[in-house]
Amino acid sequence: MTARSINAATSSASRSAAQTAVAAFAAILLGSFLLYGVGFAQPQQIHDAAHDARHSFAFPCH
Repeated sequence: MTARSINAATSSASRSAAQTAVAAFAAILLGSFLLYGVGFAQPQQIHDAAHDARHSFAFPCH
């Protein structure tokens, strides 16, 4: 292997780690919105769906 191919392999590994971190952060944001944001929504059906989902995961909400 040459130094150039080793550097290319290292940079692709760090790119995939960065992409994984971005994907994980996006999943956390989406999950937080579903648990908290939708839970405080005004339409009763949306609130009830989020409320039932919280209880199914044993997440205290009141």
